[in-house]
Amino acid sequence: MIIQLQRFSKIVLFLICCSLCGLAQTPDSIKPYEVIDSTRLTVGNANVKRVRKSTAGLALKRAVLSVPQDFVQIGKVFTRDWRQTAAYTGGIALLVLADKPVTKFYQDEVEKAIDYKLPRLTGRKNTVFFNGNDAYLNFSIMALYGGSLVAKYDKGQRAALNSIKALTYSYLIVQVGIKAAFARQRPDPTLSDGIPPRSPYTTNPHHFFNFRKISFREGPNATSFPSMHATSYFAVARVMAQEFDNYWIPYGAVSILFLADLKSHQHWVGDMVAGGILGSVIGQGIVLSSKLWDKKQKKKSMGLNRHRKSRYNYQVLPRISSQMTGLTMLVSL
Repeated sequence: MIIQLQRFSKIVLFLICCSLCGLAQTPDSIKPYEVIDSTRLTVGNANVKRVRKSTAGLALKRAVLSVPQDFVQIGKVFTRDWRQTAAYTGGIALLVLADKPVTKFYQDEVEKAIDYKLPRLTGRKNTVFFNGNDAYLNFSIMALYGGSLVAKYDKGQRAALNSIKALTYSYLIVQVGIKAAFARQRPDPTLSDGIPPRSPYTTNPHHFFNFRKISFREGPNATSFPSMHATSYFAVARVMAQEFDNYWIPYGAVSILFLADLKSHQHWVGDMVAGGILGSVIGQGIVLSSKLWDKKQKKKSMGLNRHRKSRYNYQVLPRISSQMTGLTMLVSL
């Protein structure tokens, strides 16, 4: 049985890696039937290494230098359409008001209907980045970055690095920021049994602002709103969807991970909906920032080239002959 579970875990990880890596298209610079001249093999290998290093350096430079702009673009996603933002905010507020009957139905019907677990990929239970189902997502992002690095594929490297940023921002914004500000208690795992909940769970969906010290880890006490997993998973899905213009594969992959061991999330439905919306906003802002950085670099490069092309060299030389006496002007680029 243990052997079968290990095989199953490897199969699931392989499928998720293929889902993310399969989004990538073959770079235009790679010609599958190009004939290699053996006399230029050394020079060619040197060029390949130089191109790979240049591509990797550009991806890392973009990921680091676009960080300030990331938060600007995330804010612009919120403010670009106030009516849409107001509609989402109002919808979440109404859902929070009705969270008790909605979450009770969710616990009794949805959690019982969707009941499966994925085998652990790592033996340690307290690892930060590779704990539980998170390991499937993180290993897949690492595989995408490693494969794109070998193939000198800039878009794949950009998508992987932006996904890492999406996970990081989700942690900082949600776990360190919003959870500490709203401090909502988690729901009783069995709302419909009528038994008073054990501490620190509650049956009151409006049990907010139970302030405590900032917690850097998930826990039952005042860390319910919004869902950290929903935010981070959907942030990564949004990044992959926009980078590769494909929504089915990334959202399908993260949904499989999120729905695995659904009972362990222990959230109100409003927490998960708010997390999914917030994660999508974070992912969209990161991609917009990344593309804006590329656009600015392209304009900067075009400006330099135009400036270089506009340079002329002038030479004025005297000319004396039997036919004429004057000056000759030579212009060269």
